[in-house]
Amino acid sequence: MNLLEKIRNFLNWETPPKPDKKLLPEVYPLLKPFRLPLILTVLVMLIGTAGYVIIDNFSVMDAIYQTAITFTTVGFGEIAPISDTGRIFTINLIIAGFAVFSSAIGIMVNELNKGHIVAAFKERRMLYKIARLKNHYVVCYHNDYTIEVTKQLRQNHIPFIVIDPRKEIEEWAQEYKYPYYLEAEPHAERAMLKAHLSSAKGLITLSDSIADNIALIASVRLFEKEHLLPRPYYVISSAQSVSDVEKLKKLGADTVVSPTKLTAQRVSAMAARPDMENLLEEFLYKNDNPLDMQEIVIPRYSWAVLKKLKETHIREIANTSVVGITNKEGKFQSMPKGDTLVSSESKLLVIGTQKGIKITKDLLSKRVKPKELKFV
Repeated sequence: MNLLEKIRNFLNWETPPKPDKKLLPEVYPLLKPFRLPLILTVLVMLIGTAGYVIIDNFSVMDAIYQTAITFTTVGFGEIAPISDTGRIFTINLIIAGFAVFSSAIGIMVNELNKGHIVAAFKERRMLYKIARLKNHYVVCYHNDYTIEVTKQLRQNHIPFIVIDPRKEIEEWAQEYKYPYYLEAEPHAERAMLKAHLSSAKGLITLSDSIADNIALIASVRLFEKEHLLPRPYYVISSAQSVSDVEKLKKLGADTVVSPTKLTAQRVSAMAARPDMENLLEEFLYKNDNPLDMQEIVIPRYSWAVLKKLKETHIREIANTSVVGITNKEGKFQSMPKGDTLVSSESKLLVIGTQKGIKITKDLLSKRVKPKELKFV
């Protein structure tokens, strides 16, 4: 261990994570067209140096300097008297230098116009940024749903990456403010590695084609098994028809959203209760509203396990209310009474302020009964 590493360990400095070198786009093959101008430049410099040494008896250093200022046509003049033969040699050297310089400029402009080199450097820079992400979402395929979903993720400060195989993804990223994006086939393993899927919280596939969603869900579940990840990804998918919802769930999607079903539910709710039309939008989806609703998982070691709901005193301490409980088997109970037992690994649906929900999480995650309960 060198001194620099010892200092970093002493100060607890963490080296920023870097992407696997195998994932970075190769730049050297893209620079192959520049080899010819470089070889010609070296060749002309060698010929010029040898010429001045042989013709006018220049020293090697003087010959290199004279060749350089002649080849680049900077116009510094002769550093020592040159014979007529040397001047003819100098004229030919200037013409050769101009030819090499012109060809080099033409090749450089042509390669830059192709855009491959610039794209490779942009992708490398993006991969270095993505490698630092943790607990992010990988959003696959750009469309109208993606625009709205990423807008909500950005407003809630949830990191995300958008992957799409089309070349226009860079333009869309700039237009719709995607901080991280990749041009790749989302279901390919290389794309998943580039998206740093091993550190992601989940994946959202929003393709209009069910075939794309099926391929992506299968690829993600296979990726989990091959890389022996400690926890499964939370996979959210969209389905154009209600009949596709069950198919995608059987394939491994945790949540499948059907726009058709959601629209029908919203319309029927508006028809039955017109006065409740904007309730969810006003109190749950509005960003400037402090009211929030979240599910809190009860750990096995929590002190609240096998306690009655009223014995937790959540309402008195955190000013939040439990409006539903989902037990370990997945059975949901709405509006539980105070005598309802809190079981291990159950989920409490809690409504309240964001601060109150955070206090509730901290309260239920403790192993020992909190001291605050003594004063309730």
